[in-house]
Amino acid sequence: MAMIQNDMPVRQAFHLPVDATHRLYVEDCGNPEGIPVIFLHGGPGGHIEPICRTFFAPEKYRVILFDQRGCGKSRPFLSVEENTPFSGVADIEAIRTHLNIDTWVVFGGSYGSSLALTYAILHPDRIRHMILRGVFLGRKSDEDWLYRGGAGAFYPEQYDYFRDFISKETDVVDGYHAAMTGEDEERKEEAFRRWAKWEDSLVTLLPHFPDPKTLSDEERSIARLENHFFYHHMFYPSDNYLLENAKTYAHIPMDIVQGRYDVICPPSGAYALAKASPRAKLHLVEAGGHSPYDTVMFEKLKEILATL
Repeated sequence: MAMIQNDMPVRQAFHLPVDATHRLYVEDCGNPEGIPVIFLHGGPGGHIEPICRTFFAPEKYRVILFDQRGCGKSRPFLSVEENTPFSGVADIEAIRTHLNIDTWVVFGGSYGSSLALTYAILHPDRIRHMILRGVFLGRKSDEDWLYRGGAGAFYPEQYDYFRDFISKETDVVDGYHAAMTGEDEERKEEAFRRWAKWEDSLVTLLPHFPDPKTLSDEERSIARLENHFFYHHMFYPSDNYLLENAKTYAHIPMDIVQGRYDVICPPSGAYALAKASPRAKLHLVEAGGHSPYDTVMFEKLKEILATL
């Protein structure tokens, strides 16, 4: 893990209403005259925290961060109402308009890369550069890898703990969805716990195995929102939506930072995106996993941001 220090204070923090239900928690940090950049956290269901600001030089960047719908300090917590990548794109535009920003750098990791690419398809004229990390393309093959056995070949004991909660005759994502939306509160909490612990076991290059008995609010939102998105196949109109529409963002400069040993989002997705994006530079980080805070990943992202 990199030795990471945060010296970028939050200049203003506020809640922005974006529809009749949702209020987003937003932070505006760094130099108000600097290069605007929006940070898109992963999940779905993650949240922002001070470490997210450490990629950016405070004198160079104006950094906008927000908790996506249903998670972090955004309200209502755990809400899946009108919660899709397309509502996320609308939220990004609402923030941009509210802050009177014309164009900005888009920095997204894991599901944040999916959201960034969805935004690039719908609003390519608002992006001056993209930095994507741990690319997730939202295809059925990507979901199958993570939840239906692919990653389980590397972590068989953790996968058994995850998979054994659902009967073998039931699809794992469908079974967890039934548990998370059912009336049995004890089973619902156990579903949240097992889903979150499975993914948390895979994040870093050298794995750590979290306490299976605990359940934090972030783990609860990760489990509920990820399952909601994947149960609905990411809400995309086609399985390969993000790459099928690559021509819309083909003109945008893009840096893709991908850990060679990312078990959550294998490098094949980042490679496919780079091939479809004429202005993309693919940075395959040896001895890198999924976490952007492992030393080699963190240093590569900082290096790229220093050159913009």
